[in-house]
Amino acid sequence: MSEEFDCMPNANGFRELVPIKVNRIFDSCSDRDCLNNIPVILDMGELPCNINVVKSKCVKVSDICINIESVPFNKGFYSIDLTYTFRVEILAYEKACDKPMFLTGTAYANKNCILYGSEANTKTFFSNGARIGSTDCCCETVNFPSANVQVVEPIVLETRIGTVCCNDDMCESKCQRKRTVIMTLGLFSVVEVTRPVTLMVPSYEYVIPKKECRTEKDTPCDIFDKIKFPTEEFSPMAIENDISMDS
Repeated sequence: MSEEFDCMPNANGFRELVPIKVNRIFDSCSDRDCLNNIPVILDMGELPCNINVVKSKCVKVSDICINIESVPFNKGFYSIDLTYTFRVEILAYEKACDKPMFLTGTAYANKNCILYGSEANTKTFFSNGARIGSTDCCCETVNFPSANVQVVEPIVLETRIGTVCCNDDMCESKCQRKRTVIMTLGLFSVVEVTRPVTLMVPSYEYVIPKKECRTEKDTPCDIFDKIKFPTEEFSPMAIENDISMDS
């Protein structure tokens, strides 16, 4: 006999329990990483020798490469390797008072964390051709959780001129030094590990919104009249801790 649920609404509008498929977060972590001495691979190649001052104009996260692997010594835990790709815009000067040269480039930084993602030995197939889980070895199902990363745009803490080795040869004596831009970035991130699960949740009656759809008919002056007068802009504040001077 199938399980039945009470479909009568209660005082809060609750009607019944319904099953839904969601990605449950099994583990997560947040970090504030200070990424030191990141070399910028300039699109133009080497930094011109006449450039003596560099300033960052814009730095953004353009891509994050994510690799997840199981931790062999701790079942249910997974090692997550991240490679951040940054697109960089730089203003370069021969002298501080000169017109700047606009430069662009790419920088990379790596990060690792270990999170719990539970275990699953099932494979799921969908009518659209997608699937979860695979069989890499005979009679062995591999079903890793999914990892996702949320970031805000990085904060530039330092921008300077430096040199990096541009030769792939393993011999140190043959390493050719190249002038480029070196950056230090501050990055806030949240890493989550999820799996699809089925949960029972309460369902409620759908409520029609009571707010009317309307177009703002106030004139520009009417809107301006509603803005609070910016008194603080006309009243510069003194430093809180006054510096006392010896008489």
